[in-house]
Amino acid sequence: MELRFSPLFSGSSGNATYAGCDGGHLLVDAGVSCSRIKQELERIGVRPETLSGILVTHEHIDHIRGVGVLSRKYDLPVYATPGTWAAMEDKLGGIAAKNIRVFDPAEDFYLGGMNVQAFEIPHDAAQPVGYTLSVAGARLSIATDIGYVRESWLAAVAGSSAVVLESNYDPDMLKAGPYPYALKQRILGRRGHLANADAGRAAVELIRRGARQIVLGHLSKENNFPELAERTCLYELEEAGIVAGEDADIRIARREGLTGMFAVSCFT
Repeated sequence: MELRFSPLFSGSSGNATYAGCDGGHLLVDAGVSCSRIKQELERIGVRPETLSGILVTHEHIDHIRGVGVLSRKYDLPVYATPGTWAAMEDKLGGIAAKNIRVFDPAEDFYLGGMNVQAFEIPHDAAQPVGYTLSVAGARLSIATDIGYVRESWLAAVAGSSAVVLESNYDPDMLKAGPYPYALKQRILGRRGHLANADAGRAAVELIRRGARQIVLGHLSKENNFPELAERTCLYELEEAGIVAGEDADIRIARREGLTGMFAVSCFT
């Protein structure tokens, strides 16, 4: 059974990633409007009403903007940690009781034919998590909104052959840019976001632990651009003796609209 995924939106303005297999379809986050997500899903041949549910990483608006409308319009269950539910509940506009799914991040579960395992991430939210999805030996991890590289989440992602990995900002662009000082400090902090060079170093470690596809995502519109994120990652790989295109493929997720459909291979 093949595991497939497609970043539909990936950036500071909104995030949503499709994942699916023969057993079902799901979304990780829905941070843009229902209508825009519907449009991108239909471009890959998926009807919103066929989704098995929405997995929410955390309560920031660029991850939950469309969650409430999608759930109400298509009768979709929404999965989140207890802390995330408490922090986002009043932002969703009401969810049917049967569709409120609160889970313990220490316990895995099955959704749409896929095994779902959450892992803690360092970010300034109530109880934020990333997700590892697996089916028939194929593993995909979504690791964005991460303040810094640490062993706990690297270990959780290890063995995933495909990873959507945050590469949010270039430090020089951020420091010279128009953001208020407090926001710059938040982004730079250990519960903020991952800089390009840190993402590159994380990619090196993940490739050493089995990753064969790295999709750099959640790029800041104001403090980054795709060519810089890619070039920085490729430099870190080259320094580590990893050959892009042979040892692993590196792609950049688009901020607006789907990046493409990817198939996840089994880790061997």
